[in-house]
Amino acid sequence: MMVAEERKGWVFNIQRYSVNDGPGIRTTVFFKGCPLHCLWCDNPESQGMTPEMLYLEPSCTRCHRCVATCPSGATRVGVNGALVIDWQLCQACGKCVESCLNEARAICGSLMSVSDVMAVVKKDSLFYRNSGGGVTVSGGEPLYQPEFLRGIFTSCQEQGIHTALETSGFAGWQAIEDIIEHTDLFLFDIKHTEPIRHRQLTGMDNGQILANLAKIVARQKSIILRVPLIPGCNDDRENLDGLARLAGRLKLTRIDLLPYHRLGVNKYRRLGRRYELESVTEFHEEELVSIKAHLESFGLEVCLA
Repeated sequence: MMVAEERKGWVFNIQRYSVNDGPGIRTTVFFKGCPLHCLWCDNPESQGMTPEMLYLEPSCTRCHRCVATCPSGATRVGVNGALVIDWQLCQACGKCVESCLNEARAICGSLMSVSDVMAVVKKDSLFYRNSGGGVTVSGGEPLYQPEFLRGIFTSCQEQGIHTALETSGFAGWQAIEDIIEHTDLFLFDIKHTEPIRHRQLTGMDNGQILANLAKIVARQKSIILRVPLIPGCNDDRENLDGLARLAGRLKLTRIDLLPYHRLGVNKYRRLGRRYELESVTEFHEEELVSIKAHLESFGLEVCLA
């Protein structure tokens, strides 16, 4: 059996000094791989579990060095010297990244061990202690890599570091059972309360998600509901009322609203993908204030991230 330090998993980013992913100053570890495909996902590079190549076209000077070094023929010269990338052929081998003189290409995703992650985490132990912070694992979906997640959280607890898990809750219960005692706080995403609409927005219905949430509540774990609030997708009164009723049934008192933003749109272009919500605009402040007040009328503590 592997010891915790030998476990490895796919990570696409580690963000230090984070203040939006749980209490205090935190280090957020972003796992790669997710079973859901939310239309608004602002980290599309997190969806697949294998490395992916990012193309930053504004930095490209069309020197064409990448064309010569690509072993799969995924990059060729098009009209007027522009680069054409066949994303289906790209193997994310990194040869083009090595040849690029302008940092117009990057590989997203690396295989890390628990000890690799903990080496980064431990750099900020003093900040955790002074601020009441700790480590948050996000994604993607961390429960997609349960052994790796457990290894990190076990190591954190051994060193007195608070652990928080940001999750969609879409996983088999055993994956949650394996980490529940090592998780101090669940940041539990609710995309939509109605199963058919949930499937339309994410590719999966929410039956398993809600069942897992109820089981976690029954284990008396600390939970904050988090709602990615998307115009035209889940901001209608029917869903907001359903969300308030869900919180009431489970005796959960706090909801964090994560208003839609377009900061991730360019990532889709860098991955050669189409963004499904191209025409959706961000909320006006008065709209968010109204939604917050409506939820608060149910006696909930509502925070706007």
